[in-house]
Amino acid sequence: MNDVQDATSPGAALGGPVACVSKVELRVACKALLDRDTLNKSDPCVILMVQNQGQWTELDRTEVIKSNLHPVFAKVFTLDYYFEEAQKLRFEVYDIHGTHSIGTRDDDFLGGVECTLGQIVAQKKMVKPLFLKYAKYAGKSTITVHAEEISGNNGYVELFFCAKKLDDKDLFSKSDPFLEIYRINDDGTEQLVHRTEVIKNNLNPVWEPFKVSLISLCSCDEDRKLKCLVWDYDSRGKHDFIGEFYATFREMQKIGGGSKVTWDCMNPKYKLKKKNYKNSGVVILSDLKLHRVYSFLDYIMGGCQIHFTVAIDFTASNGDPRNSCSLHYINPYQPNEYLKALIAVGEICQDYDSDKRFSALGFGARIPPNYEVSHDFAINFNPEDDECEEIQGVVEAYQNCLPKIQLYGPTNVSPIISRIAKLSAGEETIKDASRYHILLILTDGVVTDMADTREAIVRASYQPLSIIIVGVGNADFTDMQILDGDDGVLRSPKGEPVLRDIVQFVPFRDFKTASPAALAKCVLAEVPNQVVEYYSHKAICPMPPVPSCDSPTSLANTPTESLPAVGPTA
Repeated sequence: MNDVQDATSPGAALGGPVACVSKVELRVACKALLDRDTLNKSDPCVILMVQNQGQWTELDRTEVIKSNLHPVFAKVFTLDYYFEEAQKLRFEVYDIHGTHSIGTRDDDFLGGVECTLGQIVAQKKMVKPLFLKYAKYAGKSTITVHAEEISGNNGYVELFFCAKKLDDKDLFSKSDPFLEIYRINDDGTEQLVHRTEVIKNNLNPVWEPFKVSLISLCSCDEDRKLKCLVWDYDSRGKHDFIGEFYATFREMQKIGGGSKVTWDCMNPKYKLKKKNYKNSGVVILSDLKLHRVYSFLDYIMGGCQIHFTVAIDFTASNGDPRNSCSLHYINPYQPNEYLKALIAVGEICQDYDSDKRFSALGFGARIPPNYEVSHDFAINFNPEDDECEEIQGVVEAYQNCLPKIQLYGPTNVSPIISRIAKLSAGEETIKDASRYHILLILTDGVVTDMADTREAIVRASYQPLSIIIVGVGNADFTDMQILDGDDGVLRSPKGEPVLRDIVQFVPFRDFKTASPAALAKCVLAEVPNQVVEYYSHKAICPMPPVPSCDSPTSLANTPTESLPAVGPTA
């Protein structure tokens, strides 16, 4: 994830990630590349570099296209898009020799260009000249980058193609066929969607199944024309045309019940010249699997309730609540930091819980009637029902609790984490996406049971739970960053890694001058992905059937294999 942030964004002060607005697919093509080879044409490949904290690193690269100065690459680059960031990209084109990795020789470099992801997205189709070193033009070479947004309520389709009795284009062997699928856009232009592998010496090829997003395949329009071309591969780049056919996604979906969908592979020239010409073979779609990709809102709109629990630190280091210097001091004119953080986060979460009842717990205090230290008690002192009515009820329970308890210690948070994890684990037997938990821990210092806390978080990462820790006051919270997995994978004392990163830690002081909304936005930014990640791992779909991507025609009646995922696999 790109950590380059605007200094004014809420996450910038913390060095943490900000919420991803969307995912974007980039497709690249080049024209008039320099010819670096003596006997053949260049064998180009495009490398995508991203800039992170001033350093360029390789994100991904396209396939190598043999002997071609006007390549259209099938590889799709998928990037997270952040509206508030200047995400710098660099496309570098190289002439590849054999299977070796790219060298440093200048004569391998065919040109490059720098831009931002925002520029590409704004233009949708960006055409730029390629440059060599010292801002020198690489002849008339250009690169074209197409951008497409992948919507949250998207899906992807897995297609299984084969062919029978293709024309033989070779003299001493059989054809080496591959298939290309192009989407025909509204303006009549053609966009390469997928290029299969080459099947050597075979007139009845069975190509590997491939996955492509519905946005890429047909812009979620079942009736959009797809142009499909079959070629006989030539290592010099002069592929022989075998035939073509036109298809739609609607036609493809007629597959089922053991039946396959077939198309005649036609060569228009042969059709004109040959009297008894029937076809140059047939292309067969032998199977189709449609997968849905669900978003956070799909789960919420499907009825998923988010249960909110707050855990408050009542250790002695907070200071006597009767003293105005105490972090727990109740000022009639201004809420203290505990209340500010509780209200900011709670008011967002309460919108996702229909009964508006929230669990409110405390730790680190001696509590009545025996005044024994407790690290897990209900602040309304009702162990049978620790829930309060709405956020205001939590605030009142907190204020009523303070005079009745004795602040003590130490700062142990593992008991409450384990309790909420156990509670959410019990609900897991329902096997649906009906309930997810958010635990907000408000503390004034570094936890003293760090080993037990790490163990509890690793266990909790397997449950429908996210943990937000807000550090209140001016303590040194450096050690608390360990619990937030942004700087590396959190592990238990025995070395077991978390299944998913479920903890977000922020010091409240970073938001003292910001609005409560800024704090809520920062600490809740990772929750949507954590929710989707959990249900994806469990292969649990939203409760009611979710309609597919918005389109002029519906894909809702297609047989599906519903596999939730964080993003489409293309």
